[in-house]
Amino acid sequence: MTDSDAPGRLVRPFALTGGRTRPSRADFTLITTVTAVDPPPEGAPRPQAEQTRILRRCVRPVAVAELAALLDLPVSVVVIMLCDLLEAGLITAHPPRLVSPRSPDLDLLQKVREGLGRL
Repeated sequence: MTDSDAPGRLVRPFALTGGRTRPSRADFTLITTVTAVDPPPEGAPRPQAEQTRILRRCVRPVAVAELAALLDLPVSVVVIMLCDLLEAGLITAHPPRLVSPRSPDLDLLQKVREGLGRL
């Protein structure tokens, strides 16, 4: 018995993605946060069972990596399903905020350089 045949796993990952192995978008990183849209937009397609599980977990913002762990699914599978949900308007994706770089502390850098020179 392999991990994918473990009790509790009813559907193989490739079935969840319709056999797709690549996401349709490049919006998602491991630390991208996703949130379910509430209420769902009118005319949005009815989500599949696994997509409904994702939407329940996304009531509050959750990172892609955390979501995959909570669902016990490979990140690649979760990202493909998230792409479908984003395109259907059922979730929003928020890329990680980049911290603006500060100018380096030249005194600190000089001390590090001197310290390394003593080694």
